[in-house]
Amino acid sequence: MDVLVQLVILFFVIFDPLASFTIFLTASSSLNKKERRRMAFLAVGVAAGLSLAVIALGTTLLEVFSTSVDEFRVAGGLVLAMLGIRMATGMPIAKMDSYKGDSGRAIASIIGTPLLTGPAAITAIMISVYDYGHLMTGAAVGIVLLITAAIFLLSGGINRVMGKTGIQVMSTVLGLITLSWGVKFIVAGLSAMF
Repeated sequence: MDVLVQLVILFFVIFDPLASFTIFLTASSSLNKKERRRMAFLAVGVAAGLSLAVIALGTTLLEVFSTSVDEFRVAGGLVLAMLGIRMATGMPIAKMDSYKGDSGRAIASIIGTPLLTGPAAITAIMISVYDYGHLMTGAAVGIVLLITAAIFLLSGGINRVMGKTGIQVMSTVLGLITLSWGVKFIVAGLSAMF
């Protein structure tokens, strides 16, 4: 159970639904409630589909590309560290203005990947499958995606309660955690290789 909680925290931090929430809120501001709900489910569905594919094929992909899990740990750790630095320093992960005027489906796809399930999430899923198995990883990812769907569906209320400052503070804290996981992956990978 402790492992599941740790993985849920890891994936929540890496998927960072609060960063995607900001883009979702901006992009869906002109949509009615039904369209916003459809966009939320589509975004989470895209993320779930890609995550499921990585859970199913993750370790096989390492073999196809002739790389070890430890080499992937170091590479993935670098990606996580860069993402963590961007989040912790308040740098935007994506330019929100570029999504205005796009269709709901296009925006949902962009939120699904690369925002929710980008390189950092794919890396963490592959390593988690290797370390903890398909079932534990799948359960953790599923819980995080359910939380993400709830955040998107309740976006108006969350925005009123937290405001931009609250969301930025949360993103900064999550960025520091992401950075620390990146360092952890790099150290573990290098330790195993040398």
